[in-house]
Amino acid sequence: MPTNKHKRKASTKNKSTAIKNVQSPGLITTHPKTFACIGLFFVALGMFLLATESQNNAMFGLAMISLISGVVTIIYANFSTPKKRTH
Repeated sequence: MPTNKHKRKASTKNKSTAIKNVQSPGLITTHPKTFACIGLFFVALGMFLLATESQNNAMFGLAMISLISGVVTIIYANFSTPKKRTH
C-alpha cells in the first residue's frame, strides 16, 4: 500500500463566474409596452398607406417598410416583456 496517498480536494472553482440570464439594459427592454404601441402605430400607418396611396411606387415601398418595422418591433417588445411565473 502506498504511503503517500493523494486525496482529491473539493472543487475550488469559483461558482460566481457562471453566466446568468440577465437582459441587457436596452431601450426596448426597459420600456416594452411603449414600443409595442409604437409598433402598432407603424402597422396602422402601413395599412393606411396601402389603402390610400398604393398607386405610387414610393408610397407602396414606404408602406411595406412601415409594416415590416412595426411587426418586428411588436415581436421584439413581446419577447422582452417580463414573464409572470404561475405556481
